Amino acid sequence: MENLKVILSGGGTGGHIYPAIAIADEIMRRFPKADILFVGAKDRMEMEKVPQAGYKIEGLWISGLERKLSFKNLQFPFKLLSSLAKSRKIIQRFKPNVVIGTGGFASGPLLKVANSKGIPTLIQEQNSLPGITNRLLSKSANIICAAYEEVKKVFPSEKTIITGNPVRKDLLNVDNLRSEGTEYFKLNPAKKTVLVLGGSLGARRINTLIEKNLKKFQTENVQLIWQVGKLYYSEYKKYGSSNVITKEFINRMDLAYAAADVIISRAGAGSVSELCIVGKPVVFIPSPNVAEDHQTKNAQSISGKNAAMLLKESELKQKFETDFFSLLKNDQKLEEYSANIKKLARPNATSAIVDEVEKLIKK
Repeated sequence: MENLKVILSGGGTGGHIYPAIAIADEIMRRFPKADILFVGAKDRMEMEKVPQAGYKIEGLWISGLERKLSFKNLQFPFKLLSSLAKSRKIIQRFKPNVVIGTGGFASGPLLKVANSKGIPTLIQEQNSLPGITNRLLSKSANIICAAYEEVKKVFPSEKTIITGNPVRKDLLNVDNLRSEGTEYFKLNPAKKTVLVLGGSLGARRINTLIEKNLKKFQTENVQLIWQVGKLYYSEYKKYGSSNVITKEFINRMDLAYAAADVIISRAGAGSVSELCIVGKPVVFIPSPNVAEDHQTKNAQSISGKNAAMLLKESELKQKFETDFFSLLKNDQKLEEYSANIKKLARPNATSAIVDEVEKLIKK
């Protein structure tokens, strides 16, 4: 299609932004002359990350409702009206052939306007428990691409397709990068390596857990790649040594995954999808501070298939030292987790989603 025009909207967190960027990249690969515009929330991370990926973005004045009575909540009706008005202007001016939403506040008003104007819309849902924005939009959307079968209980099942979540292409061959990863992080190839991930900002509870167990890791002869996150780096960098590699942010995730024997991670939808493709044994410690506890549900959908260990924050005191360190010694169990999590991977998710976009345009 010569003059294909696509609007992508999603943001607030990396879990909504990176899938949108992966979809945009695949559209550009198929239609090099396509015109792509992103629409995000004005003061959120997409306003920085999307231009870094080489795409234009416009911001709406929008945010979610807080769970307590606050000034922000009183502003919400005005923000919503302002965002609907701006979405109308953007759609009238840009005239998209299709609008894609990956979740987050900004995609709500934009897809609502697109639906009202009869423009085809596609929703990409990352979680096993959909957020409120996508639930509201699902009734009018033409197609829903999801990662988990469970969402069919919430979305209209006749237009829901299980494609998986878009992930970065560089993760598809980490198996071949082990020695490069070990060298990159200056690790000892004879020791077991644990990769600890708490998200780009960091996870306080995971950091305090690792800090408390540093001596135990040392006595067990285990080395760490520890992503402590932006919020905590100044506090935890003092623990860096030849055995403990502390990082604010890991730029070469492919090499970190390649070097790891076991991974400790939160259970955001994007992370879960990546970890299925990487195929290493995982211990999920879901964040309990997210809407409707969806990280626990994401982790359960993997641990329920004997493909990972799930430790809730509330159980860490009793279980981490016993369960985690006995898992590290149990090679048979580690191999089992690795084999089972690989079976859940959907490496062609981005391609499958853009297939659906093409069908919508042709209709």
